[in-house]
Amino acid sequence: MSSPTSPLLPLQLVHGALPDDAAASPTVQREVLQLFDECAPGLRRYVRSCGLTPDAAEDVVQDAFLALFRHLCLGGSRRNLRGWLVQVCYRSALKQRERGARRDRRETPWAPHLVNTAIDPTDSPEARLSAHRRQRRLRAVVRALPWRDRQCLYLRADGLPYRDIAKALGVSLGTVAKSLARAVTRLSSAVHE
Repeated sequence: MSSPTSPLLPLQLVHGALPDDAAASPTVQREVLQLFDECAPGLRRYVRSCGLTPDAAEDVVQDAFLALFRHLCLGGSRRNLRGWLVQVCYRSALKQRERGARRDRRETPWAPHLVNTAIDPTDSPEARLSAHRRQRRLRAVVRALPWRDRQCLYLRADGLPYRDIAKALGVSLGTVAKSLARAVTRLSSAVHE
């Protein structure tokens, strides 16, 4: 019934980490698995936008759902669980990114120029070049956005409503609206250049 990447094994392992009086009910398991199926793809994209590799993003998301499972088993609040997950993923992503930055300062990356090279045999060379230039231009615009604008854009792209974005980032609804308006204006300008 659950997807192949659902956190069944971690949910089984968490039983030993819970106090004896915190029972993992089937209802909590179903609720967490349903949230996982609904939210995990968007959370993975969001965590990747914080600068993590796909494997690191997967680890962060799995850990967030494990934390959610513990939280619910211990009687934690069920209010705005999606926003709760975004906050946990965000904090974990920042920690993971910092650990990666420390590791990268100690280690030399291997063949970084080959990481993003892939050939799409379906497009003509001109179409690939045009698409590649457009992607580079849009990525540059997104990277140049102020941090808050970029985070608002990523969360909105994953379908979060303004209110959840505001809560996850700890800002007002007006700030979210202004950030998104600035980001969309800059992206639109880049597309029409």
